[in-house]
Amino acid sequence: MSPSPNYLHGVVNGNIYSIIKKNLKDSLCLVFMGNLDFKYQPDKNDNYVIPDIMIVCDRNKIKGGSYTGVPKFVVETLSPSTAMRDLSTRKAIYETSGVLEYWIVSSKECGVQIYYLYPNDGKDGKYELVNSYILENDKTNEHYNAETVISLRAFPHIHMTLADIFEDVAIEFE
Repeated sequence: MSPSPNYLHGVVNGNIYSIIKKNLKDSLCLVFMGNLDFKYQPDKNDNYVIPDIMIVCDRNKIKGGSYTGVPKFVVETLSPSTAMRDLSTRKAIYETSGVLEYWIVSSKECGVQIYYLYPNDGKDGKYELVNSYILENDKTNEHYNAETVISLRAFPHIHMTLADIFEDVAIEFE
């Protein structure tokens, strides 16, 4: 078993989860934070991953601790033990499964990479990196971006700033 990731990993996930949960109120969709398996090949017992954050909208596909549908949104927050998997293997799993939006978040760098799946644009169902941010929260810096608003593609009413995502993390680097 791997040791727990740095506490900042949980802070970032909690920040994102809280914003999404509040904005999915009265929705058929649910957000999960690391407590639901995504079975990407439901017919095989061992083909599952546990995303850090996942939005699911087909409640009929939740059975026990597993989800066999296609999540609308997934976040993986990097840690030293999972970074390579999150950037390669898991990204490929989510892409092949049809997850519309995939975020790779780094609590260490205060960074977010946002990938959208483009199945109908001649991209053959491939992820395209549409935004990449590293938080700059010094208002005197010309690259200040803490108030940059990011909206979820499938849920445009759900939006957050970089400062929201990295609240209680960015102070570590000041």
